[in-house]
Amino acid sequence: MKRFFFDCGTRDADTASGLLVLRVTTGLMMMCGHGIPKLLSFAKLKGTWQVPDCFPLYFMSPQLSLVATLGAEVLAAFLLVIGLMTRPAAFVVCFTMVVAAFEVNGASAWFTLPPNGKELAILYLIPCLVLLLTGAGAWSLDANLYRESKRRRW
Repeated sequence: MKRFFFDCGTRDADTASGLLVLRVTTGLMMMCGHGIPKLLSFAKLKGTWQVPDCFPLYFMSPQLSLVATLGAEVLAAFLLVIGLMTRPAAFVVCFTMVVAAFEVNGASAWFTLPPNGKELAILYLIPCLVLLLTGAGAWSLDANLYRESKRRRW
């Protein structure tokens, strides 16, 4: 379980630098561009937030759906930025973006301007899938928690 949460993946310096840039930019863009604005307008959004129409998500209230979205767009994005529990955080953001693209904006065209298109959600989904598969890289808190002697050697 510790390996799943904290294994940082590759130790190659070039790859780790690229993953650092990918992690930080994706996390900051998600957090600053989407999560924090939603958090600041929570009172206005909580009554009108759309609940996904798929099992088991349709059991949530609009407030709970908004809190779950904020958890992904603020908390999980922050974990991506600092490189802590990167794979689970990337999974949470991936799940949120899949719901946003194919459930909330399911009837929308692929390439339309936000807030009604799938394109933006998929553009956040792709780097999070990369981080889910590769891990955070050597320049992360995951690498410091899961030491060199216990890490994979490939």
